[in-house]
Amino acid sequence: MRALAKRILLAVVSAVAIIYIFDVVSVRVRMLHQKPADPFETVTALRILAIDEKGNKTEYTVDPLQPQQTAECVHALFPHNGDPPCWYLKRKFAQPVPMLILPYSWRNATIGSTRIALRAGM
Repeated sequence: MRALAKRILLAVVSAVAIIYIFDVVSVRVRMLHQKPADPFETVTALRILAIDEKGNKTEYTVDPLQPQQTAECVHALFPHNGDPPCWYLKRKFAQPVPMLILPYSWRNATIGSTRIALRAGM
């Protein structure tokens, strides 16, 4: 049973390594023969906030401080050159940013302001 598990693990690791190598070669070849938005693309999307309200309701609104989010991505299965894959980035940008409004507590506010004052040297 252990030998079978070892072989399966080795096969899976080998398959992922081969797929990654082909992905790297594909990106490098497309970098040599570059076309617009291939292999790198800049994605821009609205930054939507999901604000929880009473009664299990959610309000969706555009972020007033940072209405647009922009990032560069690569058309590949895996990240390359520090850029995430476009399929992942587009899915991430499509999700609203969850916002949670916590009830205000005087005790927590006092402790927090004391910590800030201590860090500032007051």
